[in-house]
Amino acid sequence: MKRTSSSSSSAEVSPSTTASRILDSGERLAQTRGFNGFSYADIAAELRITKASLHYHFATKADLGRALIARYAGRFDAALAQIDSPDPELTLRKYVQLYESVLVRDRMCLCGMLAAEYSALPSAMQNELRRFFDMNEAWLVQILERGRSAGSFRFDGSAIEAARMLTAGLEGGMLLSRSYEEPARFTAVARRLLAALTGPQPAGPRRGAEELKAGGRRIRPQRHPRPEAGEDG
Repeated sequence: MKRTSSSSSSAEVSPSTTASRILDSGERLAQTRGFNGFSYADIAAELRITKASLHYHFATKADLGRALIARYAGRFDAALAQIDSPDPELTLRKYVQLYESVLVRDRMCLCGMLAAEYSALPSAMQNELRRFFDMNEAWLVQILERGRSAGSFRFDGSAIEAARMLTAGLEGGMLLSRSYEEPARFTAVARRLLAALTGPQPAGPRRGAEELKAGGRRIRPQRHPRPEAGEDG
């Protein structure tokens, strides 16, 4: 039977709102402590609800973890759609700002934090985590390819390799920045990563000073044999 009493704050909250509050609390705890750094008891104490209520909405912690990743991925996907623009370079800078907006709140990217615990996560969460990064990389690939075609980006290799470099660099930059409590570390890493994509194409191998070009063919000056011992120079 549905309870209608308003004698307690928990009774006034609709099931959907309670689930949302649980997800909010779980996300914050996972982003600051890691998924294995909190329990249902922590969420229950913070929200002043019973653990039975938690299990009603999310039967297991693995179910909660999957829901956290799915919700985070949905919001991230919506953010990517919002920052996409005809200017690939501006789009990429706004992409970096998505990470910065999390770091300034003293949190980590949820999926980056979970990736650090990957081997200890339930398999269902591992699958959701890979889907998040696959979606992220696919979006970056199309931005990078569009930018290279327009002349905004200059990088060697495939766009997927560049996307993976960027993702790994930003996630790693967040981890180190948080470890040292220095957001400037992340800013410096992000600046370098963007410069690597928008800067000049790396020059080819440097030729020796003696090398010459003739008719499109590289030639070297002839080297004379050294005199034998006893011979005049």
